[in-house]
Amino acid sequence: MKEDLPTIAILGTGGTIAGKAGSASATTGYVPGSATVEDLLASVPGLEDIANLTSVQVSNIGSEDMTDEIWACLVKETESQLKDPEVAGVVITHGTDTLEETAFMLNQVLKSEKPVVLVGSMRPATSISADGPMNLLNAAKVATTPEAKGKGVLVVLNDEIHGARDVIKTNTTNCDTFASPRLGALGFITGGRVSFFKESTRPHTLKTPFTSELLSDHKHLPIVDIIYAHSNGDGRLIKAAIQSGAKGIIYAGMGNGSIHCKDLPELEKALEEGIPVVRASRCGSGEVVDSSPEWTEAGMINAGTLNPQKARVLLQLCLAAGYCHEKTAEVFLKA
Repeated sequence: MKEDLPTIAILGTGGTIAGKAGSASATTGYVPGSATVEDLLASVPGLEDIANLTSVQVSNIGSEDMTDEIWACLVKETESQLKDPEVAGVVITHGTDTLEETAFMLNQVLKSEKPVVLVGSMRPATSISADGPMNLLNAAKVATTPEAKGKGVLVVLNDEIHGARDVIKTNTTNCDTFASPRLGALGFITGGRVSFFKESTRPHTLKTPFTSELLSDHKHLPIVDIIYAHSNGDGRLIKAAIQSGAKGIIYAGMGNGSIHCKDLPELEKALEEGIPVVRASRCGSGEVVDSSPEWTEAGMINAGTLNPQKARVLLQLCLAAGYCHEKTAEVFLKA
């Protein structure tokens, strides 16, 4: 340990950043979560000059297989590290497929101003030009930067710093995949220097109504299903979701959360049964606001600028907290 350096906890969950392929030229068909977090740290020259590092392997999976159980473990370990007075910040290595959902969930339940930075990669560790090592180095730099304090959970890839609320994965394989549509990145890492230019004004970490107890008391959050709208809708999947135990529905509507006329009766039935329905959009950006008076009068909640997968996480937390319809609508309006 170097006394003049801060201490950063690195938590590993797997993903492409820890993936291995059969050849150095392979960027698909690899096995995610093949390397340990210790392997990752050993592959990044210069990390030891940024911070004293501790590491914990929380899981080692492809993030497409993320579960509530792993989320509960991750929240518990992250909170434990943040409560340690010797730890200045936390970096979480994560697969990119569900990185935005994990980041948003942590942004809602963690109660600390210390930096929490999620990082991943689009190419496996064995690739000729693997992006993981530089992403991890940059994430450590951000986590040790005083300006990162109090900005909520951050996501660092491809020399960019994004807020957990707005960042989404926009491309299947390109390294330049993470973006915050319309709202933009919070900052950048250029030539090794971390620069912030703005911050999110929406509630996060210490200013949200949620706590980690929503995940620690029971390892399964309430079931919320996402129904993707399309032409020739018929309501079958909405009916199936309700019959199979969904406690909430996110309707990924067309345009401004538009609802197919044949889906509407099933959504209205859900509302009558006390199952909240949130209108989101299948578009890549933009805000879902009141449109048809019929939908608003039925009691549907607007997702705002949250995409369907983040709206799902927020509704799960509202349901787990036992919020009534009015309180849930208020949370979505401010989120």
